[in-house]
Amino acid sequence: MKDPDGRMKGDKHRGGGHKGRHHHHGAQTFRRGRALEFLERLKVNRATIKQQLDAAEFQEIRPILLGELKAIESVIDQYTQHFEIREIEGEEGQAEEEEGNQ
Repeated sequence: MKDPDGRMKGDKHRGGGHKGRHHHHGAQTFRRGRALEFLERLKVNRATIKQQLDAAEFQEIRPILLGELKAIESVIDQYTQHFEIREIEGEEGQAEEEEGNQ
């Protein structure tokens, strides 16, 4: 049914729907934030494995730790390529340069 002004009942937008393509950057920013958080967790895991490689109590399983280290480094590389993530330090420096140029 239509209202007296010609809109469909329950229609909250004046145009009766979305026309064209709307870009919502909030969700992308949220997903990017989550991707970066996950990457940080992977890096913490890598650092933990590296510490274990140097610890005397883990010398018996050193070959296993080396395999895990190679695997997690491979995952980090694939993850950063897939999600096109640059190093965080590089992004911060680039953002500061862009702000300075404005």
